[in-house]
Amino acid sequence: MEGEGAIRFGIFAGVLLVMAVLELLMPRRERVEPQGQRWFTNLGLVVVDTLALRLLFPILAVGVAELATARGWGLFSLTPLPFWVEVVLAAVLLDLAIYGQHVASHKIPILWRVHRVHHADRDFDVTTGIRFHPIEIILSMLYKFAIIVILGAPALGVFLFEVLLNGSAMFNHANFRLPLPIDRAIRKVVVTPDMHRVHHSVHGSETDSNYGFNLSIWDRMFGTYIDQPRDGHERMIIGLNKYQTHEPSRLAWSLLLPFRD
Repeated sequence: MEGEGAIRFGIFAGVLLVMAVLELLMPRRERVEPQGQRWFTNLGLVVVDTLALRLLFPILAVGVAELATARGWGLFSLTPLPFWVEVVLAAVLLDLAIYGQHVASHKIPILWRVHRVHHADRDFDVTTGIRFHPIEIILSMLYKFAIIVILGAPALGVFLFEVLLNGSAMFNHANFRLPLPIDRAIRKVVVTPDMHRVHHSVHGSETDSNYGFNLSIWDRMFGTYIDQPRDGHERMIIGLNKYQTHEPSRLAWSLLLPFRD
């Protein structure tokens, strides 16, 4: 898919800008950390993640999809379906796979060590949705490679999934006030900020819920859905109980967190 990288970057920058403006105009919660330091760290992690992927992999998810379909790999090659059906199925099944990956990141201790970099953020805004340790990003990419090859997913379906995953992660981590009737309506299909914020609570029972990044159906289907946080959205504490300090807003500290304890 020619120009895939440029298209994805343009959409990424556009969604980031729109969410940042909404957060400025109608914030949902007051911040507890200085925004400049947090944004430097969270965006810095994005830069490190991108460099790590580019250095380690000659092709990324869309390229693997093109290779898989060209070689006739995967389940889709065994049961010919209309192209548009394969595109939609690929996007939906990859979303389910990411839900499963997210659950595993909380349940498997070695994965939680790197995933907690995401949860250590004491504020919850658009940059939290792109705050991930490079080790987690590398493991996630390898996992997506495997799913894409198993499915034989078409490149267009993978591209749409990647765009939706990235955009929805920034949307559902954004700190803006979505009117309750709208939230109620759209969370029947997609994950909203109020829905996903519950997952970033310091209460373990709430952290162990609302794992979806894009489609909300998986949490309802697998019994991991919680409607609202017990302490309310304005009063709830975000982050990890152990790290209610300024350290999570520092880049070096965040990069070293998986190797602590």
